[in-house]
Amino acid sequence: MGRTRKGRDISGWLIVDKPAGMTSTAVVNKVRWALQAKKAGHAGTLDPDATGVLAVALGEATKTVPYVTDALKAYAFTIRLGEATNTDDAEGEVIATSDLRPDDETIKSALGAFVGEIQQVPPKYSAVKIDGQRAYKLSRAGEDVTLEARPLWVEELVVTDRPDHDHVTLEMTCGKGGYVRSIARDLGAALGCHAHVRNLRRLWSGPFDADDGLDLQQVEELARTPELDTHIKPLEMGLEDLPELRCTADGAARLRNGNPGMVIATDVEYGDECWASHDGQAVAVGIYKAGQLHPSRVFNQPAS
Repeated sequence: MGRTRKGRDISGWLIVDKPAGMTSTAVVNKVRWALQAKKAGHAGTLDPDATGVLAVALGEATKTVPYVTDALKAYAFTIRLGEATNTDDAEGEVIATSDLRPDDETIKSALGAFVGEIQQVPPKYSAVKIDGQRAYKLSRAGEDVTLEARPLWVEELVVTDRPDHDHVTLEMTCGKGGYVRSIARDLGAALGCHAHVRNLRRLWSGPFDADDGLDLQQVEELARTPELDTHIKPLEMGLEDLPELRCTADGAARLRNGNPGMVIATDVEYGDECWASHDGQAVAVGIYKAGQLHPSRVFNQPAS
């Protein structure tokens, strides 16, 4: 028999403004400790040196993580022109240089090729798996890593500042699986001058905004106090991109048992993925079929 994980049965989201120099996993562990939570995870890894919104899911909210990771997200980042690194960021070794520094109009003109449905090759130093091994581990071991291109939707990519001759600041809104480091690398190649990321900040992810997050010092100061609980956002925020359907008490009971339940639907069609609520709480996510929701995920939240 497996061990029972100790901790509080709390569900919802705690939004953290992640500091640089810390892994996303370390932030989640800190939040789990501070809230004495039984279960926690996050909706989208940030590189250790990146800052910004890290949405930490607690308890039943971990079941909504896929809907947040699939949502659009926005990044602000500065790239260093004239240098390519083996990691595509400032932590790596410089592997190529150039004296060319494109002007602002040339840079802006090049951005069009990186908007819309593009193909992107992840950095060799990334968590992508190759035959069960992380690419960054293979790269650190000196192996020649080849990664396949994968599709990425880029909603917007714009220049926001040109602080000096060597640097350009941009903002990007993109879908799931985007690597800002790859954008910097490929933009540098397209401009013929090489480039890498100097700093990176995730501004928002789905419904969650960095400006609404606690910094890690605040999490530590409020650790294991009722005040920290007041910053937990409802589980339902992770479902904002899905249509909401209302259900009766009987329908909710059936859904919680994993059975199809009657729902009240207006602007949804047969086969749509939706979520059902009762008395303001999420009950289940599933597929709508002829007046019923057929559940794929069921939420066991305490009654409000």
